[in-house]
Amino acid sequence: MAAAAAAAVGGPQPPQPELPAAGLALDKAATAAHLKAALSRPDNRAGAEELQALLERVLSAERPLAAAADGEEAGGGGGGPGAAEEEALEWCKCLLAGGGGYEEFCAAVRAYDPAALCGLVWTANFVAYRCRTCGISPCMSLCAECFHQGDHTGHDFNMFRSQAGGACDCGDSNVMRESGFCRRHQIKSSSNIPCVPKDLLMMSEFVLPRFIFCLIQYLREGYNEPADVPSEKDLSKVLQLLEPQISFLEDLTKMGGAMRSVLTQVLTNQQNYKDLTSGLGENTCAKKSHEKYLIALKSSGLTYPEDKLVYGIQEPSAGTSTLAVQGFAGATGTLGQLDSSDEEDQDGSQGLGKRKRVKLSSSTKDQSIMDVLKHKSFLEELLFWTIKYEFPQKMVTFLLNMLPDQEYKVAFTKTFVQHYAFIMKTLKKSHESDTMSNRIVHISVQLFSNEELARQVTEECQLLDIMVTVLLYMMESCLIKSELQDEENSLHVVVNCGEALLKNNTYWPLVSDFINILSHQSVAKKFLEDHGLLVTWMNFVSFFQGMNLNKRELNEHVEFESQTYYAAFAAELEACAQPMWGLLSHCKVRETQEYTRNVVRYCLEALQDWFDAINFVDEPAPNQVTFHLPLHRYYAMFLSKAVKCQELDLDSVLPDQEMLMKLMIHPLQIQASLAEIHSNMWVRNGLQIKGQAMTYVQSHFCNSMIDPDIYLLQVCASRLDPDYFISSVFERFKVVDLLTMASQHQNTVLDAEHERSMLEGALTFLVILLSLRLHLGMSDDEILRAEMVAQLCMNDRTHSSLIHHIPENPNPKSGIIPGSYSFESVLSAVADFKAPVFEPGGSMQQGMYTPKAEVWDQEFDPVMVILRTVYRRDVQSAMDRYTAFLKQNGKFPGNPWPPYKKRTPLHPSYKGLMRLLHCKTLHIVLFTLLYKILMDHQNLSEHVLCMVLYLIELGLENSADEEADEEASVCGPERCHDSWFPGSNLVANMRHFINYVRVRVPETAPEVKRDSPASTSSDSLGSLQNSGTAQVFSLVAERRKKFQEIINRSSNEANQVVRPKTSSKWSAPGSAPQLTTAILEIKESILSLLIKLHHKLSGKQNSYYPPWLDDIEILIQPEIPKYSHGDGITAVERILLKAALQSRMNKRIIEEICRKVTPPVPPRKVTAAEKKTLDKEERRQKARERQQKLLAEFASRQKSFMETAMDVDSPENDIPMEITTAEPQVSEAVYDCVICGQSGPSSEDRPTGLVVLLQASSVLGQCRDNTEPKKLPITEEEQIYPWDTCAAVHDVRLSLLQRYFKDSSCLLAVSIGWEGGVYVQTCGHTLHIDCHKSYMESLRNDQVLQGFSVDKGEFTCPLCRQFANSVLPCYPGSNMENNLWQRPSNKSLQDLIKEVEELQGRPGAFPVSFSSETNLSKEMESVMKDIKNTTQKKYRDYSKTPGSPDNDFLFMYSVARTNLELELIHRGGNLCSGGASTAGKRSCLNQLFHVLALHMRLYSIDSDFNPWRKLTQLEEMNSQLGNEEQQPEVPILYHDVTSLLLIQILMMPQPLRKDHFTCIVKVLFALLYTQALVALSVKCNEEDRSAWKHTGALKKNTCDAEKSYKVLLSFVISELSKGKLYHEEGAQECAMVSPIAWSSESMEKYLQDFCLPFLRITSLLQHHLFGEDLPSCQEEEEFSVLSSCLGLLPTFYQTEHPFISASCLDWPVPAFDIIAQWCSEINSFTERHAEQGKALLIQESRWKLPHLLQLPENYNTIFQYYHRKTCSVCTKVPKDPAVCLVCGTFVCLKGLCCKQQSYCECVLHSQNCGAGTGIFLLVNASVIIIIRGHRFCLWGSVYLDAHGEEDRDLRRGKPLYICKERYKVLEQQWISHTFDHINKRWGPHYNGL
Repeated sequence: MAAAAAAAVGGPQPPQPELPAAGLALDKAATAAHLKAALSRPDNRAGAEELQALLERVLSAERPLAAAADGEEAGGGGGGPGAAEEEALEWCKCLLAGGGGYEEFCAAVRAYDPAALCGLVWTANFVAYRCRTCGISPCMSLCAECFHQGDHTGHDFNMFRSQAGGACDCGDSNVMRESGFCRRHQIKSSSNIPCVPKDLLMMSEFVLPRFIFCLIQYLREGYNEPADVPSEKDLSKVLQLLEPQISFLEDLTKMGGAMRSVLTQVLTNQQNYKDLTSGLGENTCAKKSHEKYLIALKSSGLTYPEDKLVYGIQEPSAGTSTLAVQGFAGATGTLGQLDSSDEEDQDGSQGLGKRKRVKLSSSTKDQSIMDVLKHKSFLEELLFWTIKYEFPQKMVTFLLNMLPDQEYKVAFTKTFVQHYAFIMKTLKKSHESDTMSNRIVHISVQLFSNEELARQVTEECQLLDIMVTVLLYMMESCLIKSELQDEENSLHVVVNCGEALLKNNTYWPLVSDFINILSHQSVAKKFLEDHGLLVTWMNFVSFFQGMNLNKRELNEHVEFESQTYYAAFAAELEACAQPMWGLLSHCKVRETQEYTRNVVRYCLEALQDWFDAINFVDEPAPNQVTFHLPLHRYYAMFLSKAVKCQELDLDSVLPDQEMLMKLMIHPLQIQASLAEIHSNMWVRNGLQIKGQAMTYVQSHFCNSMIDPDIYLLQVCASRLDPDYFISSVFERFKVVDLLTMASQHQNTVLDAEHERSMLEGALTFLVILLSLRLHLGMSDDEILRAEMVAQLCMNDRTHSSLIHHIPENPNPKSGIIPGSYSFESVLSAVADFKAPVFEPGGSMQQGMYTPKAEVWDQEFDPVMVILRTVYRRDVQSAMDRYTAFLKQNGKFPGNPWPPYKKRTPLHPSYKGLMRLLHCKTLHIVLFTLLYKILMDHQNLSEHVLCMVLYLIELGLENSADEEADEEASVCGPERCHDSWFPGSNLVANMRHFINYVRVRVPETAPEVKRDSPASTSSDSLGSLQNSGTAQVFSLVAERRKKFQEIINRSSNEANQVVRPKTSSKWSAPGSAPQLTTAILEIKESILSLLIKLHHKLSGKQNSYYPPWLDDIEILIQPEIPKYSHGDGITAVERILLKAALQSRMNKRIIEEICRKVTPPVPPRKVTAAEKKTLDKEERRQKARERQQKLLAEFASRQKSFMETAMDVDSPENDIPMEITTAEPQVSEAVYDCVICGQSGPSSEDRPTGLVVLLQASSVLGQCRDNTEPKKLPITEEEQIYPWDTCAAVHDVRLSLLQRYFKDSSCLLAVSIGWEGGVYVQTCGHTLHIDCHKSYMESLRNDQVLQGFSVDKGEFTCPLCRQFANSVLPCYPGSNMENNLWQRPSNKSLQDLIKEVEELQGRPGAFPVSFSSETNLSKEMESVMKDIKNTTQKKYRDYSKTPGSPDNDFLFMYSVARTNLELELIHRGGNLCSGGASTAGKRSCLNQLFHVLALHMRLYSIDSDFNPWRKLTQLEEMNSQLGNEEQQPEVPILYHDVTSLLLIQILMMPQPLRKDHFTCIVKVLFALLYTQALVALSVKCNEEDRSAWKHTGALKKNTCDAEKSYKVLLSFVISELSKGKLYHEEGAQECAMVSPIAWSSESMEKYLQDFCLPFLRITSLLQHHLFGEDLPSCQEEEEFSVLSSCLGLLPTFYQTEHPFISASCLDWPVPAFDIIAQWCSEINSFTERHAEQGKALLIQESRWKLPHLLQLPENYNTIFQYYHRKTCSVCTKVPKDPAVCLVCGTFVCLKGLCCKQQSYCECVLHSQNCGAGTGIFLLVNASVIIIIRGHRFCLWGSVYLDAHGEEDRDLRRGKPLYICKERYKVLEQQWISHTFDHINKRWGPHYNGL
């Protein structure tokens, strides 16, 4: 073939391709068909040549790219390349299809797809699923489609957002169980797929190699290796040009299995590759391209191995390191050399470099891993360029899309491994290492999660060697010299945590691959068996040993707080601990003992090397600490595993004593440093050191850090000499000097203020060390239970925070995963679930777990709590909760001490640990501390005593059975050791009396002055030969002695000489002031001290009485609940009881001591202290009395506040502030100003105002007339149409009226404000308006960030902090007046009507002063301005002539309407409940009415237009004639009656008289009733009408005809029949007619329902204006009750049984006349517009309450539909989609795409839909945000998971279900407009949402 190609290029060319270009284009299909035919012949040589030549021509296309890349200035070439490229692609498609259509070809190939695997590849941010129940590998993931098609009910799954990208594993049984496959991939469909016909893909096999070669050539050309790194710009330019080609390949992969296998053949065929790319032959172009490829290889520090060179490298001459052999040219930047980094150090470190290098060479198998690459196929070179171009997304997707092909998968994995080192180098150089890391992992996780594949590659390609070596090389580039211990001579190197490599976690892709392959058992076993690898790995781990060293700042605060500790902790966890957990998970059974031995062996070797390298002898360097000891932790964890699971004998894997002593030093140093950090001794190092101490114990790190450390110390303690260990602890914690009997001492290493907390730290550490059993015998379930109890005791926790806080095994395969079966069962055993509740304040609770009572009773373990708390306050919180539990259950009233908890039995291997409790050193310490506490020495605390008693009790619980020979042991050789105690058993030592002690004290100490008794002390101090040191200093000396002995034993004498002298710090003679020796008389034993302590704690002499003297039972059955909870006294009693139980002698001695009843001899100091306490008591008493007085005063001041602010809780018992029912003699309403505190009336000069919040509201507009709830659309079909909302209906009505009638009249016929109406609410507090102004000034100058904007007039009420933005002036007026006005007068209705008319006509009916400007009128004007500005202009201007006064008039009475309607909704839509509900409680309608009325009267209505006339007078007929030319006025029957009511009332002078009010209501009710009749007549059909017309007409002349609806109805029908209203009913008939037959009951009900809304609003208005209470009633009698309350119904009527609405009518003029007059108006209109006339008559008045949209049960339905939905405005899929919960509109949150005039879409929508209030569900976060005007807040979520928790941002991805209660709360806040008051965290959104 190559020959043919060469010939084709050079030789005579076949004629066909020489057609002119145009002909060629036309003829592509024909050419392709011809070639295909030629190739199908048996002898296809000629066809092949012809095709080759054609491809050569088409695909080289004169290489436009090269031109573009070489000559940058040739800008003109820009248009060229694209065209040629497209041409080439067209040709390829044609050729592949062999002359047919390309689409058909694709379909044909797809038919042969054996789709067994899904393999869908996705990129970052894609939403996928992971099911732990179905997954075999923890990395398993499914695309949403496969997940929903499979059955995962009841499984443990979650949804997640992909970080790095991934691929769907459905159908791959290596990664997941087959039961989880989806329906498409369950059927192994390959069986019934027919064989692919040969000719279908024949062309592809010829064309694709050339195509891919062409692509590779492009990549070679485009890569210009400049002097330094190629600029990203060039690379991305090349990639942009190649986009179509790669996409074409990607499309091919999607054609299914058949095409994939062809591609696999092409990509892996070595012959093809050789022929096309070798660069031989005379094609210059190919040559040039090959040269470029070689240059690129070289510049990458890789060689293209010409064969001889390879052998040269792989066999370096003996002795030289492989790294030293630089046998290749031009390899400049290899990482293999450490030289470059070493030369920069001082010369001394040269040795270090060499040493390191030699070490490496021994472990690295061969150099070729790092530096040799040979490409043998297209696939290999493609991957090479993919890496070189830093993993372009398209290439990655193409390579991954091929993975379902098994053959390809293997080949690709091998290629990937082959390039592994190169990947690492590119990654380190990359600027975009984050993106690149994600892309690498995207690939590698697909390859290495498959165990079979991983095993194959490990065996065939040395995968483990490659990985470990690459990691080692990577870390070597950032090593620095360790400063731990011996700064000058240290030979140890550690990673530098400040380097980008660690700081940016650049290493994580490689480490995560390593962890991934170690999770496969077969691979891990290979690793654990390979000694060379283990050595290399330990070498790698030792780079982290001792990193990030902290040195304590002693003088000034550190200038720059380094944050490197983040990097250090992350590196230890990811690079050391996680691989360790991976390996441990395969060491579970006995058969794996060998692996553990290997690890332990190499770990100890590495540790030994480390101790040598840092020059460690026996003392750690002072004032420095590192938290990173991964080698120690590897060693500890493998030991623990060996004993727990593999039945290994512990001693067989432990080193000698000397090594154990060294091993314990650094972990102990960390424990001491923790105490120092918490004692604020490191405060000059800044906050970061506290951060380290917290991270070390934090839940994600603790089981890889503090737990192994403590376990290692436990192992050391169980094997070392206990006296040595205990004295080491106290020395490390620097409290040795404190442990003296003397009352004063000198501490050379610790400041006095730190002594107490360090002593507490030391004792607490000992308690933890001795009580913790995590690795010493607890089972996994017990551990889980203990961890869970500890977390729950600190605080109630949500399920997710429990999962977060319980340290999980970092390796995902370990089995105990939170959420697994054992987790849930333990949780249900120890905790109760508290379902989420709602507090009236509206704060959202989550579902919490709280410990069961028996857990507090028996399992609360303070030791575990202390170990696991990150913050010290959590320990306190646990104790407080424990105390509360005991109080509540009556178990213990006082302040209890932490309870003593029984421990799990120790594993036999660790029995030695208990010797710590039975060593003299500890007993001396305990004795000393008890004595000091008893004598009230300084720096001791209750905590110390608590820990001392805890240790004594531990000792008694774990005493060795030495009682029998305890007498004998006294005179043993131990005697000379120390004469304090005879033996080492605590039980015996407790009763040992100590008579005299010699101490060293400063000369000033009180002990010196006493006469020391004569030689009596000698017996007690015989053994203290060096009487110069105090007794515990001898501890240190002892420790030294032991250490020397051990060293002498274990090392030869020669070694002894080398060791430097130990630091002489402890016995520096000159440092301290003069010490003298004093001898103290003690004469106490531990038992006697305990008994005296009991007296001291209880405050009574001889308070202790041995309980067994009364009740001998106690000794037989000692577990008595009475001792299990209590304070120190209980603890002492418990200990004494246990001591008596353990030995008869102790029992006897306790009894003796109690008989003597020696009051403890207190030192003189106590008396002074007692006096102090007495003084304290008196002072406290006085302080209390003073406090009482103050509180009483304060309470009375607060009372007024309470009355107004607390009425949320008590709706009925107190009266609203404004309607103060004062005593009759007070004539004016009195207001309290909450700023200046004065009370008085509101006057015109100094008006008082109510604090109000004005807000625009569209809640009313959302009412609908049908009960069917609106649902949030969750499919394309469902849509929400706003036609049936109240707002829409009113809009249509107004515009209809405006079409036919006079504008000014239209604006009086309706109300607006359904959308954007202004709602006024108050908290009920009042203030002087001038006080308010100064308050606003002070807020303006206040620089604190407030959640509101003072410039917009916003503030919070000074008293109750409720949000407000205006002040509504209170109208000065007396209360007595009200009573006068309310008296009913006996005037007739006719007289009243006249009075009303006169009063309305009088413009100046207000008090005279109002004409002149007073403060009050100014304020009223300004508040009116505020009200107008609250809503947008479009919601105020409805007039056709802008700015007409009618508009303002309409707006003002509509404000009143809005507030009344909203209050009605707050009361549930009816007034059945009656009373002053909470809504009415703080109502400001009274004041609002005054303000509105004042302004309405400025616009006096021309009396001709006043609707009052039309209502109450009959007109002469002739007036109708003259106004034909102008538009008529709105007929009175089209008027909205409630609007008329408000207009009439607001036109009256205020305050209004009650009888005038009733008069207006009566007149309007008559009109309303008529409207109801008209509507009814239109609703029914022709037959009904004629029937009614007749029945009514008969009764027309009866006496009460005017009050019978039948008569009136028939009259209405007959009047309207004169017009055309009932005609033209052809097609529309069906629409109007209701099919039901009308009975008289249903008619009555219709009429009542029609009138009810008016009655409700009127009654509310009456309630507010005249302060009358609303009666409560049943729903069915609401009409009659309200009408009698309004005075429509004469009282005697109520007896009549079936109530008839018509009986309320009271006609002002003869009914039939006025009805006739009203009907004629309608008739004249319907002459022309019958349809509209009818539409206007049927007013729908029965609005249902407003609701938010109904949401689906399961959140997933919303998420799946909306998160991929495109926005209707910008047609893109929004990054943050949101849905409006009021109307269902889909919007882009923060999207710049939909921004209009600087408003983002959500803000814009909130203005259009809710007049400034928007409620949006953020689809990707499941939370709801509220936009209110210019502010917004996160409200929370209404979807909770199965554990009652929110999942904000869907981080956990668990299924979420609607929480109906929460949604109700949200809806309630929306309807009641209380978002501002209830939600606290508001911030400005700057229109950016």
